[in-house]
Amino acid sequence: MAELDALPEWPPGTAAILGTAGGAPHAIPVSTAYRAGPRTILFALARRRESLERLRTDPRCALTVLAAPDLAFTAHGRAVIVEDPMAAAGRVAALRLDVESVQDHTHAAFTIEAGVRWRWTDRDAEAADAQVRAALAALAR
Repeated sequence: MAELDALPEWPPGTAAILGTAGGAPHAIPVSTAYRAGPRTILFALARRRESLERLRTDPRCALTVLAAPDLAFTAHGRAVIVEDPMAAAGRVAALRLDVESVQDHTHAAFTIEAGVRWRWTDRDAEAADAQVRAALAALAR
């Protein structure tokens, strides 16, 4: 598998999959992943998430992004908690993924035509998600 020198760009709100270590494989969808630099991702997790507890114990993780057109990669690294609770949204913790490697999953034999299509069905949850993503962008600055 090819490795990228830096993280590609992806659209805000893209659904990504966070995989954490610490026992049996554990993966969850994340809507808040924000590219904060060529080797840095900020994201937020609900403070009650098992994934957050796993990262407190073992910071190793991987974040997989599949989006169109032809964007498929996994960022491997270690996540550290930067705000818990997050000042802008107390129900979540903000984390920084320090990326050690980026696996490129694109291949000449196939194409990614669409990412995961999803939307919030609850207006309050949608507003809270937008607030969290805005706060992560502010943290990046």
